[in-house]
Amino acid sequence: MKRIAFKMFLLRGFEEEYKKRHAEIWTELKELLKDSGVSSYSIFLDEETNILFGVLDCSNEQKYKDLPSHAVMQKWWEYNKDLMETNEDHSPKSVGLEDVFYLK
Repeated sequence: MKRIAFKMFLLRGFEEEYKKRHAEIWTELKELLKDSGVSSYSIFLDEETNILFGVLDCSNEQKYKDLPSHAVMQKWWEYNKDLMETNEDHSPKSVGLEDVFYLK
């Protein structure tokens, strides 16, 4: 099991809408994530900087890396592109974070 952490960038003024959309995350997206080996997935918001911090456990790195090829993932990005800094394909701009400490 690999732990993956990253940060993303939420646009100011969209904090509540981001929370609302994630509280109502689509069933088919949840199923895709689980089928791709993702578990224990959390996203935290730093309200001072509007940086989102994501952390998840992944049991299948190849399936995780293939997530962008799935239509439901692309549709989710399209749906949320107005809330975040995004790449040309509407995926969220993100920066991987180094794991420096973990207590089991």
